[in-house]
Amino acid sequence: MHRMLTLILACLGMVGALAIDTYLPSIPAIGRSFAVGPLAVQQTLSVFLFTFAFMMLFYGTLSDSFGRRPVILAALGVYTLASLGAMLAPTFGVLLACRALQGLSAGAGSVIGQAIVQDRFSGAEAQKITSHIMMVFGLAPAIAPVLGGWLHVHFGWRSTFLFLALFGALMIALCYRALPESLPPRKRHAFHAGAIAANYLKVLREPQFVLLSLAVGLAFGGLSLYIGSAANFVMEILHLPETAFGWMFIPLISGMVVGSAWGAKLASRMAPASIMWTGFAVMAGAGLLNVGYNHVFAAQVPWAVLPLSVYTFGLAVAMPAIQVRALALFPDNRGLASSMLSFVQMMVFALVSGLLAPMLFDSAFKLACGVLATLVLSFACWRLGLRSAGAAASAPDPS
Repeated sequence: MHRMLTLILACLGMVGALAIDTYLPSIPAIGRSFAVGPLAVQQTLSVFLFTFAFMMLFYGTLSDSFGRRPVILAALGVYTLASLGAMLAPTFGVLLACRALQGLSAGAGSVIGQAIVQDRFSGAEAQKITSHIMMVFGLAPAIAPVLGGWLHVHFGWRSTFLFLALFGALMIALCYRALPESLPPRKRHAFHAGAIAANYLKVLREPQFVLLSLAVGLAFGGLSLYIGSAANFVMEILHLPETAFGWMFIPLISGMVVGSAWGAKLASRMAPASIMWTGFAVMAGAGLLNVGYNHVFAAQVPWAVLPLSVYTFGLAVAMPAIQVRALALFPDNRGLASSMLSFVQMMVFALVSGLLAPMLFDSAFKLACGVLATLVLSFACWRLGLRSAGAAASAPDPS
């Protein structure tokens, strides 16, 4: 039962990842098809990410009020229709609109999936399940750009959006038949705007939660920097064809899958703080190695991508423990807390890939420095979050 639930939740997380990564090899062709420049085509990624992040604010709250299953099924329906619209888009404006709709609907599974884990598990077990989900989910970004490259070469860029629509339809069928409801009606919150706004403010006023959420988002920022720069990095810096995106994504995601598997084993054997320290140490070593290599040598495979594999290994070790700690702060509002955590993570992802990546994607060395900078900020937020927790614990009781 746990394996089936893990598989379904991981596949729900893949919905957004596939929408981001599958079409990346087609970015230059989309520009040629609609006669727009590379910065305009980049907005097909940026608009998706910003709407994806925005709607994440609300999916957890909606699922707290109406149940997990109905919200997931409704969002998957919109996503499938938006993917079909993108496939048939007659103009660049229509394509942008359909990408926005994809973004608005793609995040339900990943947000509500975290809440489902918290509904059913706690402590080390929740951390272990989260690691397993990340391990399976990690396959999507490795497979998607490779599959997208082959679809583009053989059938054109529109075929990638047909694939996304078919995947959405498959997930509707799978969730309808095999995903149980984890939030019974007696535990749901009434959908009152005032009470919901008060709960959002309660979460935002918890400094430990905000800092831990930023730590997660900034650590993933290194990954998003390369995803946002993927077309330039693979085709301009590494001088590889559209079908060679696997050279970047397979090492990236292999590190995440292996790190998730190892982190799941550590969950019951090592204290969460030690797991976090281990993950950050690995990421720091990989970041420094990446900067050093690109400072001395011209980027080429496999050496330019091996440090990225080590970085994502450390990322997958540290992040589940941080996420579980952040969500455990609000046991009565798990869906809302999951929404806020996902929103912060995706806003950082969107800002890094949409704004920072275009400033750095002409140079492998600049990209390496960008990853190291986001990691330093992530580490600072994590340490400040732990300090705020310690300060709160040692403060005298006002009563």
